[in-house]
Amino acid sequence: MQWRGSFVTQQLSIGILGAGRVGTAIGRQAVRAGHQVRIATGKPAGQIQLLTEVIVPGAEAVDAPDLRGSDIIVVAVPLHKYRSIDTAVLTGHVVIDTMNYWSPVDGVLDEFESGPSTSEVVADFFGEVLLVKTLNHIGYHDLEVDALPAGTPTRRALALAADDEEAKQLVAAFIDSLGYDAVDAGPLAAGHALENGTEIFAGRHTADQLRQLLAEYGRVPVSV
Repeated sequence: MQWRGSFVTQQLSIGILGAGRVGTAIGRQAVRAGHQVRIATGKPAGQIQLLTEVIVPGAEAVDAPDLRGSDIIVVAVPLHKYRSIDTAVLTGHVVIDTMNYWSPVDGVLDEFESGPSTSEVVADFFGEVLLVKTLNHIGYHDLEVDALPAGTPTRRALALAADDEEAKQLVAAFIDSLGYDAVDAGPLAAGHALENGTEIFAGRHTADQLRQLLAEYGRVPVSV
């Protein structure tokens, strides 16, 4: 399935866990789209307030527990730190997993060397969340410059994988508001097709091109 048009007619509250380059880029684009953005790290809010005001004007620095109640929480931390996250902050929420496995940076982590997709491993640790894999296959430096209005023939597409349909629809609407077509990759296990080392991860693709690549991975039929 592919979503087009304006599915978000109201402001969403977006919580971002992580104030690095990925998290702040997503935050800036979300602010531009008219969403309420709160950013947290493992530090007290006061320690990232100035950074947030300068790097993501319009966003609010908060303590991590204050992300609770957000419509969507974006996890944008290095993957090797995922077990340090307080999962109580995420419980019951729609959560976007933007993390990628980079063994030269993360070290060799046995749980990501084979078997389930990285997001399935992360979802198992996070527990009772509605996890959606997306925003991992676009560079933070591209996120703000590649965005285009809905309906533009050359608009870049981003895939998303999740097991919960309502969570997928909500995140697809958020992706659309950021300036990208959203393409359904299938269940969370399909996140394999979006990971580091794949064609989807490495390039820019329109919705039609992305659907074709997903079909080659056996995730969705070409006609969808």
